[in-house]
Amino acid sequence: QVQLVESGGGLVQPGGSLRLSCTASGSIISLDHMGWYRQAPGKERELAATITSGGITNYADSVKGRFTIFRDNAKNTVHLQMNSLKPGDTAVYYCNAHLTYVSGGGVRRDADYWGQGTQVTVSS
Repeated sequence: QVQLVESGGGLVQPGGSLRLSCTASGSIISLDHMGWYRQAPGKERELAATITSGGITNYADSVKGRFTIFRDNAKNTVHLQMNSLKPGDTAVYYCNAHLTYVSGGGVRRDADYWGQGTQVTVSS
């Protein structure tokens, strides 16, 4: 069984910072690309940032220059450092990982996994 557990959300004032973390656990053979997506009320889920296993990053235009994604491969963890937060960044943030794992039957499988989501609220 594979799990993605997120932490670090909360309430912050405009201009403030937060760091989100997501750790993958279970019978993982390898973690490929990882990323953070977000969903605001009444809107569709959208990409915030992704990072490959080799460290190549991609950001939504709306967060470029303010958010930084980085990972610790030894700990199966990805972080999202969010600076200069705006009310428009308010959303539930979801961690995503494409990984290879060993199923209960001992079979090697590839799959996309999602975390449970963590609320980020930017408000004065």
